Amino acid sequence: MAKTFFEQYTKDLDAGDFHRLFTRDTPEAYRYFTRTLDLEKLDTLPWYRRWPITARLVFIAFAMRLSPARRALYGLAVGAALLGMLILYAGVHPVKLLLFPMTVHVPLPTWEPGALWLFVGFVTVNLLILMEVADRLSLKGDLEIARDIQLAMLPAGIHTAGDATVAGVTRPANTVGGDFYDVLVRPDGRLVLALGDVAGKGSPAALLMALLLASLRTLVDEDLQTATLVARLNVQVHRHSPRSRFITLFIGLYDPRDGRLEFVNAGHLPPLLRRRDGRIERIGVEGGGLALGMFDHATYATQQATVEPGDLLVFYSDGITEAENAAGRSFEDTGLEQVVQAHAGEDPQAIGRAILAAVEKYAAHAKLQDDLTALILKRA
Repeated sequence: MAKTFFEQYTKDLDAGDFHRLFTRDTPEAYRYFTRTLDLEKLDTLPWYRRWPITARLVFIAFAMRLSPARRALYGLAVGAALLGMLILYAGVHPVKLLLFPMTVHVPLPTWEPGALWLFVGFVTVNLLILMEVADRLSLKGDLEIARDIQLAMLPAGIHTAGDATVAGVTRPANTVGGDFYDVLVRPDGRLVLALGDVAGKGSPAALLMALLLASLRTLVDEDLQTATLVARLNVQVHRHSPRSRFITLFIGLYDPRDGRLEFVNAGHLPPLLRRRDGRIERIGVEGGGLALGMFDHATYATQQATVEPGDLLVFYSDGITEAENAAGRSFEDTGLEQVVQAHAGEDPQAIGRAILAAVEKYAAHAKLQDDLTALILKRA
């Protein structure tokens, strides 16, 4: 059994791994945590002063990159290790050193047997943690840049078309997400309104989101019928994404002259339409098509609705209604409807922010499991 375990544990290991560990990974981690330090100034100090100061600064730089709770836990671990070494300290005793051709006894600090191995294990584990955290922080920095790019791809602010105003809001569950929305103006003044949700979250979903958004904006310029446009998008998603991935999409073509909305629902949640008198309706409940990417030759049907003066139309992703509180209960459609009713008199951007704030308050300390996105159109 021991031999089998050892073979499994070391089956992918080669000498090059150890070489890269100490010649590439360790120096890169060191440079990552010391890039803000004035190392040239430290180089002027003698080694017996430079090494302790450098170790202290690297420790502080590393610890301050941790969250407060993890930093406290890490500090507790380091303190416990130091306390253990003090308990195992055996005082100063003569230690025999072989200085060929003679042997001398030199008084040196000594510890109980086994303490040295504990110290080596502690240092080794900390070196491993240092490299892992440096890798993760570097990746997090790249993801934050990706998030900024992703958010820049989405339309910001409030858009107007006739007596209608439109605004969208989003909050990824992770650094980047798979939800998206778009507001595009056609040459004839009609608005293309779209909101979609890529299955999954994180980087894979964000990449597919960027693919669909780019395809959508390219195809919109061809002035296609809405159903044809969605069918073309479906072909692109099916062709360029893994079979395990799909995208739900609700896309509408809004005419500001009469409030008519021509739309296609590709497996997405039906938007909420609040009438001027406070009634809540759902559009696109029936007759929707399949989510994008599931089948190459899926077909889609166009439906119509009318947004009257004073009406409010809310597109949203399932992350809003499926958000759970600490007890495991979902926010559900009723929670969304209550927020919309309470803030119906505000502008679309304020309504969107109120929806996100209400969901986050409802979830409280529970981690959101999905992206939150809403697109709101309101007629004056």
